[in-house]
Amino acid sequence: MSLYAGHRGIGPVPPANGGDRLNELLNQIRSEFESQMRATESFEHQIQTQVQEMQLVREKVYAMEQAHLAVKQKYEEEIQNLRRALQERGIPPPGPLSGPPQHAGPSQQPPPAIGGGNNVFGAVLSGQGGQAGLAPPPPPPQEQQPPQHQMPGPPPLNGPPPPPPPPSGQPGFQGQYPPGPGPSGFPSQPPQTTASPGPGKRGGIGRPPAGGPATPQINTPMPYPGPGQSPQIPAHPTPDHGRMQQHPPPPPGQPQSQQQLTAANSLSDLDPERMPNHAKKIKDDWWVIFNQNVPRVLDVDLVHTLQHESVVCCVRFSADGKYVATGCNRSAQIYDVTTGEKLCVLQDESTGDNGDLYIRSVCFSPDGKYLATGAEDKLIRVWDIAARTIRNTFAGHEQDIYSLDFARDGRTIASGSGDRTVRLWDIEQSANILTLTIEDGVTTVAISPDTKYVAAGSLDKSVRVWEIARGYLVERLEGPDGHKDSVYSVAFSPNGRELVSGSLDKTIKMWELSSGRGMPQSGPKGGRCIKTFEGHRDFVLSVALTPDASWVLSGSKDRGVQFWDPRTGATQLMLQGHKNSVISVAPSPAGGFFATGSGDMRARIWSYTRVG
Repeated sequence: MSLYAGHRGIGPVPPANGGDRLNELLNQIRSEFESQMRATESFEHQIQTQVQEMQLVREKVYAMEQAHLAVKQKYEEEIQNLRRALQERGIPPPGPLSGPPQHAGPSQQPPPAIGGGNNVFGAVLSGQGGQAGLAPPPPPPQEQQPPQHQMPGPPPLNGPPPPPPPPSGQPGFQGQYPPGPGPSGFPSQPPQTTASPGPGKRGGIGRPPAGGPATPQINTPMPYPGPGQSPQIPAHPTPDHGRMQQHPPPPPGQPQSQQQLTAANSLSDLDPERMPNHAKKIKDDWWVIFNQNVPRVLDVDLVHTLQHESVVCCVRFSADGKYVATGCNRSAQIYDVTTGEKLCVLQDESTGDNGDLYIRSVCFSPDGKYLATGAEDKLIRVWDIAARTIRNTFAGHEQDIYSLDFARDGRTIASGSGDRTVRLWDIEQSANILTLTIEDGVTTVAISPDTKYVAAGSLDKSVRVWEIARGYLVERLEGPDGHKDSVYSVAFSPNGRELVSGSLDKTIKMWELSSGRGMPQSGPKGGRCIKTFEGHRDFVLSVALTPDASWVLSGSKDRGVQFWDPRTGATQLMLQGHKNSVISVAPSPAGGFFATGSGDMRARIWSYTRVG
């Protein structure tokens, strides 16, 4: 219909009251239009509701699959234990009862809502590429999920992706661990908190790691994906207290077998609510289980909780122990250890604010004047802390930087990247002074206390040690006694003669380095593994030694921190104080304190003291 009277096809001009008729028709059309709009909105709402219901169904099905896998693994492990028991008693076991225990992780990709990172860190945190991811509870369906941190999970290198520790989707832990500590102590249901975001770029070392990291990622060691998160499984296997009692400590002078030691170290399998009071310490949102098989000589207390706006990929103390630095999305923070006050935020404004840019590693210069940061943009920045300005920017790596270490000479920095290189930089010359290339992604680096050697852990399950002055490979730590999966953390002992490493194979190993170290003509020596620490239920993402070398610390994707006695291999205690992966642990060089960084968007400062 045309409203123009002279338009072709229009009849005679309507009578004088035709305007009322037109208005009536227009009102009818308007009313019908509004009615159709309301119907359309109703349909859209119904569709959105159905989509959310489908997502919930996916997550429930995935949770059921995870629970099924956990039960299956427990069943298969019990069968293996029974077979070993029969063999120890000289009774031939029956025919094959079961295949080797299967990994309790997901047998397939998690629901589509769980995104993945594209680096090593993200891989671990997101649980992709054979790695498990951060384990926060599922966020409310209506909430938009921040990108997850893929803790150190290697980017697509030449090998399978590993963390660390996730970043453009939110990392979601996909393990079967009991929920983290809650306000009332130990919730039987998973805490309904929004999962912490983290680096989530799957395919590489960290995105891990991210949301994560580290983790894993965690990118290399830690990243995360997706708008949704993997649901936490409320039902977890009942702790087997018998495992602790079947293997009492041997008489003095008689060493424990590795099997007995591993059983005694499995504190993560114990339920705090069923433990005697003398074997546990329960606070509002954290708790400790002490190993009843060894004398209790340590106590742990929470000093400060440092809340962040994203996954905390790394923590590090200054040499004097007065400050702690943390790395998260787009910035590094420095806190006063005594007061817990945030002293400064270091952020490169030139990078803009689009997308995630996780700081995977931080380290102070020995004099405390500078802080080096390594990030997903492949750059190392050395900050003048007092001036809040960038002193040096080092470019050269071709993938995410997962680890940094400042040498005690105050001018040399080592970096490790998913691009399969370890690089050394001189901040005085502002130059790359050495590049070491290996076969797979580098997840972690450490410089020896005497600044003569640099060690690196890799996705290829090996730890390498080079002489810095000439760039010679002098140690390659691997073999039958070596790690069975990617190495995500290494640390020298205070005297530089030993090295500890943490791996995705859930173990920590202590290596005795060759006293003479290899000469180029003889090739690298093989250091000796002198101790294997077993007890974590999932990936070991970070390891360190206390400054007096009395304890090895470890942080894991199972959310726990453990103190290990390097002389016996026994764990002293297991601390649960985070609701997601512990991506980073760091002891204070001054002693008495340690810090943890987690996918739950918190860093914490703790004290440890000798008792008895």
